[in-house]
Amino acid sequence: MLLPAAAVHAARKGPTSREGGRVTTTLTQQTPADLDAGAAYLLALVRAHGALTRAQMNVMTGWARMTVTSRLEQLLATELLTPDGPTAGARGRPATRYRLAPWRAALMVADVGALGMRLARCDLASVVEETLDRRCLISDGPDAVLAVVRDGLEQLAADLDSRPVWGVGISLPGPVEFLAGRVVSPPIMTGWDGVAVRDIVTEWFGSPVLVDNDVNAMAVGELAASYPEVSDLLVVKVGTGVGAGIISEGRVLRGAAGAAGDIGHTWADPSGIRSDVPECRCGKRGCVESYVGGWAIARDLSRELGSERTVDDVTDLLRAGESTAVRLVRDAGRILGASLATAVSLLNPSAVVLGGQIAAASGEHLLAGLRERIYARALPLATRDLPIKVSTLWPNAGVHGLARGIADTVLGTPAA
Repeated sequence: MLLPAAAVHAARKGPTSREGGRVTTTLTQQTPADLDAGAAYLLALVRAHGALTRAQMNVMTGWARMTVTSRLEQLLATELLTPDGPTAGARGRPATRYRLAPWRAALMVADVGALGMRLARCDLASVVEETLDRRCLISDGPDAVLAVVRDGLEQLAADLDSRPVWGVGISLPGPVEFLAGRVVSPPIMTGWDGVAVRDIVTEWFGSPVLVDNDVNAMAVGELAASYPEVSDLLVVKVGTGVGAGIISEGRVLRGAAGAAGDIGHTWADPSGIRSDVPECRCGKRGCVESYVGGWAIARDLSRELGSERTVDDVTDLLRAGESTAVRLVRDAGRILGASLATAVSLLNPSAVVLGGQIAAASGEHLLAGLRERIYARALPLATRDLPIKVSTLWPNAGVHGLARGIADTVLGTPAA
């Protein structure tokens, strides 16, 4: 099972020893929280720029040589940095480079959606080591869903041996008060309003916990893995529901109450496509999600084909190229595109990225309708060089984003 706080501290590495000619190490008591401010900054610098020599650290920090050496030795003692070999091609004695030791501890993440979740164990560099998928309805309520999360994370942690867990990240398909880690007035998450997820999970595992909206986590993952060169990105999830994650000037835009990006429950413009105003799961009528969400497409497909269909049926039919499913998704793309055109004009992102179960299964069908409306309705300056693509990171975008977020929480945000 996952180590509680006391067990984690008891297991951390200590001095190096030699047994039978084989070098072994044990975990020290020190963690990133034990670092002084200077050592923490140096760690952030290495995370941002990769392996660095002492001389490069001197230049980048402006610190005295002895100061760099003292703080570097502190990071080596905690085994957060490790030698990365000498520099190549330099005159004289090659200088040793130092980089993050990603194997020092583990990060556990759970990307929870409306119908299921992907759980993962990651290293300190946010590299996914192992994943586990579980089916679970978010509408089953917090007790049932969080029990599945806990069981899955404990299963992934079973192979850690003495390696500690230094952080846990969880994403949820609804608004989250980020600083408190609390769910706030979620449209589709019955029984979740006011649930302090961070406090619950902290009690389980005794380590820092990050809780965020699922599409915000996707946006962070896309930015880090696929669009590191941009600072403004719009990520849209089209799965069972519809939501957006907004990156503005390199940061997630969450809004005053954590509701930024909830485009699925804004008023849709279906003009020229549909005249009905369907009821949404949130209780209102005419929301974007009531036309575009996977559950809404399944509803319309059931009506047209004469038998009950699920979101999984929709994705299967899309992959098979079934004509009714394709037509419904193209129309959904146009309706979503009308709303995104306004968002593109307001936010002026460098790229629009689509993820989620429906987006991944629909190929170019969803994109065709979406591009049509965005390019026709958004400001020409905002669309002139705007790529609109399906994510190549799905279904791991949220996992990557959570791992990156909890790594920043534990190790400190990488220094620019």
